[in-house]
Amino acid sequence: MARKLSFLLGLILLVTLTARAQDKVELFGGYSYERFNSSPSRNLNGWEISGQYKFAGFLGALADVDAHYGSQVRSTSFMIGPQVSVPFRISPFVHVLVGIGHIRAGGISDNSFSTALGGGVDMKLVPAISWRVIQADDVVTRYFGGTQHSARISTGIIFRF
Repeated sequence: MARKLSFLLGLILLVTLTARAQDKVELFGGYSYERFNSSPSRNLNGWEISGQYKFAGFLGALADVDAHYGSQVRSTSFMIGPQVSVPFRISPFVHVLVGIGHIRAGGISDNSFSTALGGGVDMKLVPAISWRVIQADDVVTRYFGGTQHSARISTGIIFRF
């Protein structure tokens, strides 16, 4: 998983460097909470980072990585997909993401196809920096043969290049 994360961060950096003059790249990083819906349900705290390349003022391609931690549980996911946003000072957005997830619980691990359907609101603070006031997603996975719908809520800072 560390290799995949290193590859993703390198890819985001490469996109940032090649698109910098076009002012179409957004990098988000912040705190993330996940209510992992298993038996029993667990509260997980962690982080989320994402990079978006905007093809138009309202449409972009998003790459998203997160990790959440709790008592004897660690979950990570890597997802990509389209994001549609309204380019105003207060900017609502929605996205549909697909990818892979990994969980380690009690010494046992599993991988799963993963999806996230959600959205949120960004607020511009200064021309190149915004605050992601809230992002809420329904993250769907199939770990250990069962389907989980987990709520993920995030907040943090966005840098625009």
